[in-house]
Amino acid sequence: MPVPGPAGYAFNRTRRSYLATNLRVAGTYWSRLRGLMLTDRHSFGEGQGLWIVPSHGVHTFAMRFPIDVLYLDADSVVVYIKQNLQPWRIAALRHQAASVLELPSSTLQPTGTNVGDEIEIVIAKAAEEVAS
Repeated sequence: MPVPGPAGYAFNRTRRSYLATNLRVAGTYWSRLRGLMLTDRHSFGEGQGLWIVPSHGVHTFAMRFPIDVLYLDADSVVVYIKQNLQPWRIAALRHQAASVLELPSSTLQPTGTNVGDEIEIVIAKAAEEVAS
């Protein structure tokens, strides 16, 4: 996974199903711009996820595999879904979205995730934050 730092999880509270158990955050300009570009498919497998915040949409330029994408509002409610977004595409912009959750392709269908579902996102604190 290209984004260093503490990991967390994304849990669909509505469907009672984990979407990602190794979730990373892209919260800086450069990490949001890079996203999953040039990431190897095998390093973004089942259980992986990238939370891009803030974001109203994504692209898959320089990506090597398709992804599932959830657009979340400020309350972490799903406002739009794009399944199996292929490489070298631009996904729709959704102004009501506050963040975007990128997941391995074929994550959303088995979990039954739909628009309106509430997603719980928890990110662990970095060790230096805990020590202070």
